[in-house]
Amino acid sequence: MLTTGWNTAVEQEVVAVAEPADVDEAVAVIRHAREHGLGVAVQAGGHGATGRTGGSVLLRTGKLTGLTVDPAARRARIGSGVTAGQLQAAVAPHGLTAPAGSSPVVSVAGLALGGGLSWFGRKHGWAADRIVALEVVDADGRPRRVDADSDPELFWALRGAGGDFALVTTLELALFPAPRLYGGRMWWPGEHTPEVADAYRRLTATAPDELSAWLQLAQFPGVPPMVAVDLTYLGDQDDARDLLAPLDRLPRPRSDTRRRMSPADLGSITAEPTNPGVRYSRAELLTELAVPAGPLAPLLSVQLRHLGGALARPSDSPHGALTEPYLLSMLGVPGRGVTARDITAAQDRLAAASPVSGRTPFTFLEPRQAAADAFAPGVLARLRDIKHRYDPGNLFRGSFPVDQCDSRETVSPLPPTKKSRSAPVLAWPTVST
Repeated sequence: MLTTGWNTAVEQEVVAVAEPADVDEAVAVIRHAREHGLGVAVQAGGHGATGRTGGSVLLRTGKLTGLTVDPAARRARIGSGVTAGQLQAAVAPHGLTAPAGSSPVVSVAGLALGGGLSWFGRKHGWAADRIVALEVVDADGRPRRVDADSDPELFWALRGAGGDFALVTTLELALFPAPRLYGGRMWWPGEHTPEVADAYRRLTATAPDELSAWLQLAQFPGVPPMVAVDLTYLGDQDDARDLLAPLDRLPRPRSDTRRRMSPADLGSITAEPTNPGVRYSRAELLTELAVPAGPLAPLLSVQLRHLGGALARPSDSPHGALTEPYLLSMLGVPGRGVTARDITAAQDRLAAASPVSGRTPFTFLEPRQAAADAFAPGVLARLRDIKHRYDPGNLFRGSFPVDQCDSRETVSPLPPTKKSRSAPVLAWPTVST
């Protein structure tokens, strides 16, 4: 269903759904919503949906898939419906790459407009830092180009605080060279978790910025526990092998997919599901490495991402420097006697037992949270001022509005597990509800 989020447990009650195929149709949607006192909730595939869509037109950008690459200038111009996998496939033949997360089906716009932690963040910083310019439709229904010179305040806000200020139809991204890339996954039976965690600790303590390593603990139903290390290295295989010596001294892994690879194959490393489903996630930034011990149940997996490098250096975006060295991400799926509340209670317990900073990257926020959980108070105040200046009527309804209340206890409760009711699809060229 068009109204369903990527997490199908999230209910999205909307007035109508629109899928514009070009900027003119997008302008028509914005003007129609404005004239009729409706909001506009912008989504590509529904990642990050929270259900805060009441009284809105759900605008799907999945058909805005224009993509051009200028290899000489190392630039890409992409529609906001282009996925990470599609962009990587287009730029990889030129020996280039772009910020890419673990999933190939997440839109590049969704990743970058929320700041964006990518495989190459330790070397190149936030995905948002690669945005050169944006083409948007503003709250008055006017198409315009936004960059650091034409409108520095709006440009700053759009590169990290999501879709709360304007509809982004196109992004211009600065690419970076990746003539050599090495990566893959190693996994062992869960009994080796202490040794693997110790090797991971030593590896990340001295890792160069070109190396990204993630530790994952998993306990899937009917399958023995496992521990894995996922990694990418921007460089030669021989150099990578020298850096990864702590892992090679461990017991022989059950599987080892490390190899020379193309940036187009990044999605194969973690092999995350590429179809929507019911899942509950939670993420926290850690002030130091802490590996959970004992059974994970009712959680299915716990992932630790090594951060630092360029992410810890200054960034002219709402997130700024990310000083925390690790990210803790927890995932659970209801079923077989496990409820959503069981999962969130387990996530709360694990977070309470970990050295968390109390901050969560914007693209990792879950429905119970608010923008205040991602941004410092001064940053949030600046974002609110920009929202009031550029969208005083609150036309755009981001998944985590910057004007939302600040406390985890007072934001919207866990989303219901029922599917949302259907909404009419806006027809073209006439816009109707």
